[in-house]
Amino acid sequence: MLIRIDADSSRPLFEQVASSVRGDILAGQLGPGDRLPTAREVAEALEINLHTVLRAYQQLRDERLIDLRRGRGAVVAASAAPLAELAGDIADLVRRASSLGISPTTLAAIITETDS
Repeated sequence: MLIRIDADSSRPLFEQVASSVRGDILAGQLGPGDRLPTAREVAEALEINLHTVLRAYQQLRDERLIDLRRGRGAVVAASAAPLAELAGDIADLVRRASSLGISPTTLAAIITETDS
């Protein structure tokens, strides 16, 4: 597993870390029961603050994608399994939106509003 960030991006680092993990789950590279690197390992490897990684992990926990267990660290939750099943549908939706001239930002806003 490789967590990626872009130091030049305007997106907060914790969001980038969470997005990277989310993307690996979506791509099927991480599945239920897989362990994530410790927050300390990620922070050291990316040269970012430990609390930034912890905030990303907490966000993923709040989304029910990972479980945080004292002494066991972060583990991909069983409830994350359906995300990988949606990968094809999501890719189709993004391609369809693009063919209609809808930007990813607009598509994300529409999805967010639909969920409310």
